Amino acid sequence: MKKLKRVLEVLKYNMGALVKFELIFKLLSLLLFTPIFMKSFTLIMKLTGYNYITIENVLSFLIQPLTLVMLLILILLLTVYSMFDIVTIIIILDSSWNKKKIKVMDAISMSLNKCKKIFSLKNIPLAFLVLFLIPFLNLGLSSSFITTIKIPEFILDFIVNNKLLLSIFVIVSILLVIVLLRWLYSLHYFVLEDLSFKEARKKSLALSQKNHLKDIGSLILVEFLIFVFYFLFIIIGILLIFLFNKVFGNLILLKSLTATIIWLFLALSFIFMTLLSTPIGYAIISVIFYTHKIERKEAIKKIQFSNNNKIKNTTKKVKKITLALGVISLVLGTLFTYGLYKGKYNLNIEYVRTLEITAHRGASVSYPENTMSAFKGAKELGADYVELDVQQTKDKKIIVSHDTNLYRVTGVNKEIISMNYDEIKELDAGSFLDKKFKNERIPLFEEVVAWAKENNMKLNIELKPTGKEVDFEKSVIDIIKKYEYEDYCVLTSQVYSVLEHSKEYDKNIKTVYVMSLAVGDILLLDSADNFSVEASNVNKSLVKKVHNEGKELYVWTVNTEENINKMIDYNVDNIITDNITLAKKTVMESKTSNVIKEFIKFVDKNL
Repeated sequence: MKKLKRVLEVLKYNMGALVKFELIFKLLSLLLFTPIFMKSFTLIMKLTGYNYITIENVLSFLIQPLTLVMLLILILLLTVYSMFDIVTIIIILDSSWNKKKIKVMDAISMSLNKCKKIFSLKNIPLAFLVLFLIPFLNLGLSSSFITTIKIPEFILDFIVNNKLLLSIFVIVSILLVIVLLRWLYSLHYFVLEDLSFKEARKKSLALSQKNHLKDIGSLILVEFLIFVFYFLFIIIGILLIFLFNKVFGNLILLKSLTATIIWLFLALSFIFMTLLSTPIGYAIISVIFYTHKIERKEAIKKIQFSNNNKIKNTTKKVKKITLALGVISLVLGTLFTYGLYKGKYNLNIEYVRTLEITAHRGASVSYPENTMSAFKGAKELGADYVELDVQQTKDKKIIVSHDTNLYRVTGVNKEIISMNYDEIKELDAGSFLDKKFKNERIPLFEEVVAWAKENNMKLNIELKPTGKEVDFEKSVIDIIKKYEYEDYCVLTSQVYSVLEHSKEYDKNIKTVYVMSLAVGDILLLDSADNFSVEASNVNKSLVKKVHNEGKELYVWTVNTEENINKMIDYNVDNIITDNITLAKKTVMESKTSNVIKEFIKFVDKNL
């Protein structure tokens, strides 16, 4: 509690400067620097001759020397930009610790001078330390530009489902945390005492000594207490507003006023805590830093403002730069608005579409994947589509299987393309999940289409070529045509040439390009009628772009309530999931079950 009290004191002393700086930084990030970084990546693509990047061409893009050099420079600039935020906060917090008021422009000026030193060869490693350290410090309320980068859900699912990979991932993460936390205070030494990265690292190691776990525990505990304090503050505020509403509830005008006050209160509270999220995290680290220095009787050096003329000159430059950025933003905004009036930009998005749910490999959580029982289970659970994978056997039969090798699901270590269907149909494709599915078999694609037509089930058919098939796409399309099922299915593949061959054979067949990476102008891929993109690569801009071309966007593999809600907000057309029940429930609720809304309902009902 003593640390919490000290953290609150440090935050309070220069609260105005912290809030003003974070407001400036986050607005510039949103309106200027994030678009600049995105455009920089697009420029790298154009300079290297790439209009779009997918999983099929990403390796060739990355191994080009020009790409590697430019990406390293971009990552360094991105990291230094994130560091600028942290360094400025550390400077303001240091002034608070020393009971000294500081102006925002003075803090920014000093921060810019400190950040320049990062570009020295001996200090560049510090930037990359921060790049790795920030995600580990993203606890509770802390946030950062870098922490928006996440590991895709399908990769995490793959790691979690593989015991060896999961063990390696956990061990490496723990070791990385241990190593990085030993250097937790390097940035403070670099900023506050002008030490090089090497010297700062040694000092940080000596300062924390055997207190690494204790320090991270304090960090988590204090952030948790602040979060609880914030949550209670919100609850008390809402209660007071509702009490006011009950007392004067007969007056419609006062009810409207109360509703307005509630949402203003929630919005302002959220904005305030968003602005303070990063300062809170580093206020805790700063307090622990100063506490250790006092315990070790190590001198606390104050930031020197001795060269006032230099600071004033830098402050003037910062003001000029800020003014220039403001003018640039105003000019660009005016040009964009003028373009809207002239009809140069199409901002129209089709009206809200019905979000459909696709069962990934059938109801694969409860039944053996890609089997008839899994497809029937998906039908019972209310899925709109069944997603299945098809491959060709040695005797040119089309069967349903995800892996090219049958070992994982049958225990037989053979490639499908090397086996005839008569061999494959005898294999047990159910026991790998549970012994009760012992008699489950790998079905022919034709069986599935016949069942789907009889049960009015739409199909998402992913073609998995090995390169050894003969007339693969033609064989699949012929089966679909035999059952006149073209209007109730889509052909999908992660191999773009499969879609091209499909369109060459039948231009009316609906195709979907499956992408684990979607960067650049993917709309140039005109053999794809629609796109299926991995969830972490989906954003509102991509959905808008795809919809404006009259195409649909499918998203895979979406298994958590948080991601399902995100896709609902993005207005995607189809989510591919392993958890059909959760997806249907979440879509039906349409995000009405969050804590604040439920609490408001409860209070309104019971007061």
